Amino acid sequence: MSSWLQTAPGQYLLGWEQAQFDLAVADLFGYNALQLGLSDLDALRANRMPHRWRALPEELAPLEPLLSGHQMMDEGPGLSGSGLPDLPVRRIALITDAAALPFPAACLDLVVLPHTLELSADPHQVLREVERVLVPEGRVVISGFNPASLWGLRQGRGRLGSRLGLTGADATRLYLPEAGDFIGPWRLRDWLRLLGFDVESDRYGCYRPAVNTEKWLQRTAWMDSAGARWWPIFGAVYFAVAVKRVRGVRLLGPAWKPRRATASAPVVATNRH
Repeated sequence: MSSWLQTAPGQYLLGWEQAQFDLAVADLFGYNALQLGLSDLDALRANRMPHRWRALPEELAPLEPLLSGHQMMDEGPGLSGSGLPDLPVRRIALITDAAALPFPAACLDLVVLPHTLELSADPHQVLREVERVLVPEGRVVISGFNPASLWGLRQGRGRLGSRLGLTGADATRLYLPEAGDFIGPWRLRDWLRLLGFDVESDRYGCYRPAVNTEKWLQRTAWMDSAGARWWPIFGAVYFAVAVKRVRGVRLLGPAWKPRRATASAPVVATNRH
């Protein structure tokens, strides 16, 4: 995934997703936030929670020193005049299995999953872990590739050609990274609802065709505005924000006592006769 993100379409994807994460997490408040996966993206840079960490699975961890426990608690670069952190990418604070997070229940206010589910061997368990560690009314922000898109169709054609044993580079060439499996936004909505999440917002982006060069990506830039208007659900990437809802017993106050009738002056009948 990291090597593909260095290509022209990968940089195009990173630019769009970074803008969406900045917009989604800027006004989310709390104490603890976690980014799980995709070290090439700093999804929490616009967030202002005091504790913000990045975690990666062991097989994707880069060769860089981990933060110490003291640094993990105090990590939080100063904000520049633009309101964004001075450091473009946060260092890795934790290497863990996304399906078995080393956090107690209900301790995180925000979890972001940039392409984490589709690169996981058990995406169902990853979502269950996210639901466990989130506080009530906590939020999870998810991005992933949309199979119902031009990019998804080209990726599916390459995989189908490999299964059928077709010859020729074009018939079996994959456009997106080979690792992982697409999870459609409709499936993701069902999974979230089963776990008690309410989808607060979702959007799609990256409508340009599956080309490999910067030249053709620039020539087809008009498709971003056209796609958002005419075929909005067929963007190459989807982006969703969900809230953890906890249904419980609501305490009721004491019953209202009936108001006492006020004493009124007696009615005196008068008769002139």
